[in-house]
Amino acid sequence: MRRIAVRSSRIHGRGVFTLRPIVAGELIIEYAGQVISAKEAQRRFERSVAEDGHTFFFGLDGGRVIDGAHGGNSARWINHSCRPNAEAEEAGSRVFIRALRDIPVGAEIFIDYSLEVEGRRTAALKAAYACRCNARHCRGTMLAPR
Repeated sequence: MRRIAVRSSRIHGRGVFTLRPIVAGELIIEYAGQVISAKEAQRRFERSVAEDGHTFFFGLDGGRVIDGAHGGNSARWINHSCRPNAEAEEAGSRVFIRALRDIPVGAEIFIDYSLEVEGRRTAALKAAYACRCNARHCRGTMLAPR
């Protein structure tokens, strides 16, 4: 039986939702895609015509990136929340999404993106990475806390 489905999200665009209960600690899905260098990811980002520079990049240790737009799966649609119910675990060049707590049927799956950017966090940069999660203690951004 399928555990997840991609549907419209109230947070942003599409999201990933449970089709059956997920228990805390359960592996939900692997974040699949083409593993590329950070330099190649930057090239693809600059050539992207996606809305607001939206990409399906997942940064790995060592400067590599998984590009979920190339060979990716449903995991690329997991949205950000400042109060996530799942987390990403890196194992070499692979990333697995695992439940942090029990997730009921029909709930959207969220991870905390904790995005890292170089340079000063300008108002424009903060606006580009604004959070829409509406969590009680939302930090207002998908950027990692300083």
